[in-house]
Amino acid sequence: MEDKKRYVSIALLQLLPEADLEGQLKKGKEACIKAKAMGADIALFPEMWSDGYALPQDRPELEALAIDADSDFICAFEKLAAELQMAVGITFLEKHEPKPLNSLILFDRNGNKQIHYSKVHTCDFADEKVLSSGDDFYVAELDIGKDVIKVGAMICFDREFPESARILMLKGAEIILAPNACPMEINRLSALRTRAYENMLAVATCNYPKGQPDCNGHSTVFDGVAWLRDEPGVRDMCILEAPEEEGIYLAEINLELLRDYRRNEVMGNKYRHPDKYDALLKK
Repeated sequence: MEDKKRYVSIALLQLLPEADLEGQLKKGKEACIKAKAMGADIALFPEMWSDGYALPQDRPELEALAIDADSDFICAFEKLAAELQMAVGITFLEKHEPKPLNSLILFDRNGNKQIHYSKVHTCDFADEKVLSSGDDFYVAELDIGKDVIKVGAMICFDREFPESARILMLKGAEIILAPNACPMEINRLSALRTRAYENMLAVATCNYPKGQPDCNGHSTVFDGVAWLRDEPGVRDMCILEAPEEEGIYLAEINLELLRDYRRNEVMGNKYRHPDKYDALLKK
């Protein structure tokens, strides 16, 4: 029997939203409790769970949906993380001036805030033009009890910019948590696979299921290990692709395997030439 200490278990809470904040809180807490019972070390919500990714273009309506980072809603998940001894990545529409933010807070198993990230690459060509964008990417050391892992975050459209995952890799991330709210099809899934491959890290994406407008489930985990030294050929890095339906989907990432691969293989930061990348810094 394999040693479970080698693994981190991530529960993707692929849920349909309820009608209001109270409903989101109740359903979200119930899902976290179920995730813990399934053996999860981390539970991750889809993008902007607090309002089910509702983005009214009317400013007063939008402001009415936005909540503070220390609101009762967020504090309830802070408390729940400590009660369950499980990390929780809760997503929300955050009050902010001049415009709200699309944010994620990651609480560790003791209820301590480890990451507070706001989406950098907002979809300004669509409904997210009513949002402000975040200003940095963050990596935290997350104590899951049996191990300490380095975790970063990006949100949905961030995936389309290689710089997002690259910066997280350079800051030490082993796993990226990626809340999502869009149709997951071959091109977007390929982008996630590529971010995992080129940076030698795992990417866990949680989407809304079919039934949520413009969403179709297919939450995924790519574990970042493209081949094994002692085995011929390549392996499929996709260790989980959920169906369209609502549910809680659990993936186990083999940390020992990932860390050995990162020590010995050639992607990531091994052979980069940053002195030749000046064009990337020019607007």
